[in-house]
Amino acid sequence: MVETGNPNSVTDAGVGALCIRSAIIGAFLNVKINSVSLKDKIFKDKILNEAKKIVEQSNKLEMEILKLVEQKIS
Repeated sequence: MVETGNPNSVTDAGVGALCIRSAIIGAFLNVKINSVSLKDKIFKDKILNEAKKIVEQSNKLEMEILKLVEQKIS
C-alpha cells in the first residue's frame, strides 16, 4: 500500500503497521502469561522463543514500513 497505493493513504499503511505490531505484542503477552502453567519446560521454552522471534520480526517490518512512509511524505 505504501509503494503502490493512493498517495493520500500512505499514512494509513503506517498506522496499520503500528496496529499489527500492537496486536502481536498483545498476543505475545498472552503467550507469556499462559505459559506459566506449562509443566513441560522444553515445550514452554520452544513456544516462548518462537513468540519472541515473531515479535522481533514484526518490529523489523514495522520499522521498514514506517521508513517507507516517511520517505513518501517527506
